[in-house]
Amino acid sequence: MALPDQGAAWPPPAWAPLYDAMRIDDAWYSGDRQRLARVYTNHKRPTERRRLWGRKSFEHRVDRRDNRLHVPLPGDIASTSADLLFADMPTIKVEDTTTQDRLDVLLDEGRAQQVFLGAAEQAAALSGVFLRVTWDRELAERPLLTVMQPDGAVPEFRFGMLRAVNFWRELDGSTESTVWRHFERHEPGRIVHALYEGSGDRVGRRVPLTEHPDTADLVDSLDLDGEGDSIATGIRDLTAAYVPNMLPNRLHRGSPIGRSDYAAPIYDMFDGLDEVWTSWMRDIRLARARLIIPDGYMRNEGAGRGASFDDDREVWHSLKMPPNEGAGITLNQFDIRVEEHRGTAEAIMRQAAQAAGYSPQSFGLDGEGQPVTATEVDSRDQRSMVTRRKKAGYWKHAVADMSHVMLQLDAHLFGSKIKPERPRVEFGDGVAESEQATATTLDLLARAGAVSTATKVKILNPTWDDTAVKAEVTAILAETGAAAPDPVGNFPMAA
Repeated sequence: MALPDQGAAWPPPAWAPLYDAMRIDDAWYSGDRQRLARVYTNHKRPTERRRLWGRKSFEHRVDRRDNRLHVPLPGDIASTSADLLFADMPTIKVEDTTTQDRLDVLLDEGRAQQVFLGAAEQAAALSGVFLRVTWDRELAERPLLTVMQPDGAVPEFRFGMLRAVNFWRELDGSTESTVWRHFERHEPGRIVHALYEGSGDRVGRRVPLTEHPDTADLVDSLDLDGEGDSIATGIRDLTAAYVPNMLPNRLHRGSPIGRSDYAAPIYDMFDGLDEVWTSWMRDIRLARARLIIPDGYMRNEGAGRGASFDDDREVWHSLKMPPNEGAGITLNQFDIRVEEHRGTAEAIMRQAAQAAGYSPQSFGLDGEGQPVTATEVDSRDQRSMVTRRKKAGYWKHAVADMSHVMLQLDAHLFGSKIKPERPRVEFGDGVAESEQATATTLDLLARAGAVSTATKVKILNPTWDDTAVKAEVTAILAETGAAAPDPVGNFPMAA
């Protein structure tokens, strides 16, 4: 679709189910108990309203405290996904040295690693995310790399590739009867801005950008080309990219929209975990020691004031009650089912982590405090590493595309003397190997005669350049006596 037709239904009927799913994902990701209660209490399906967070009894009793508790496992899953991908910045390289220097400046000043970390975390929760390159000369004399939310976008795909996208947002000043929406459409070669005045379920009529203060400032920077308020980017590439969290989308087969790490079956585990945690805390509340006393032990506070019992009082006068009743103070205290609750909670967390594609070890489960070898750690984290490599494949192309767009806009709009080219993006291994593991690997390779001294030095010191590696090799060969005179340059060489 292009910009929405005037009076069209909103959101678009084809996207309403996707937005509904993202709304549930967002509630779990936020960890906000009120948002969870609101989503499930108003859910269309009666079965969903019977979940822990859909029970109305908690909301309709204003005199009753809501004792439901939430375990922020969904947020931990999203955060772990982002950490595995971008805790270490991927390598982004081009051939031209001058262009590389400028790219490094753009990525550093634009805090690209922080942008990628935030985007990856949101993508894991909401099924995907958009990267957008824009500019604002009042803020910075360079292109700006930004993140756009999937529940505020209507993309257009062709053969699974993004060809255009409408980003939209509701503006301040909107009411139940009047909703102002700003649309920002990205197409190859241009960006179109439009303002609509509508209602909650209708996009309404298109009005000039000057009719709302949030969009009025855009007018001076746009070209009035007769087809809408737009600005030419001067480049052929699209200034936005979509990164699916994971494909395929199991609920919408064939769709290029990714699936969340919280895919439908994991909702049940999240809800069950909160149920267990709430039950555990209820046991603790019920197990508080309570005193059961006869009425005669109560002190009359006077007419209309009831009676009270002071459990800190040390001296009591004689009580007016029959001596043969045998009634006294009784201490009542229930047991707390600690092991049952803890074992159930850990089992649910372990299953939820595995269903999301991660190793329980990544969330501190299954370790049990025993020392483990590096090989055992790698084995336990294998599932997380596989998921990381799969996600890195999606991110690799989007990062390269948007880095290329930044270079092109920097040259076209800001006059940088560079040769824009699409960079190569490489993600690291994701796991730092211990020195003991590295030494063992090198020893086995050396015994097999399958590695040179230069390669061993490079493996041990991956950040060294060729000059430093050559110097270290020369020193090693000289110390070990494995060097022989070079008949040409009189430099030591391997015998």
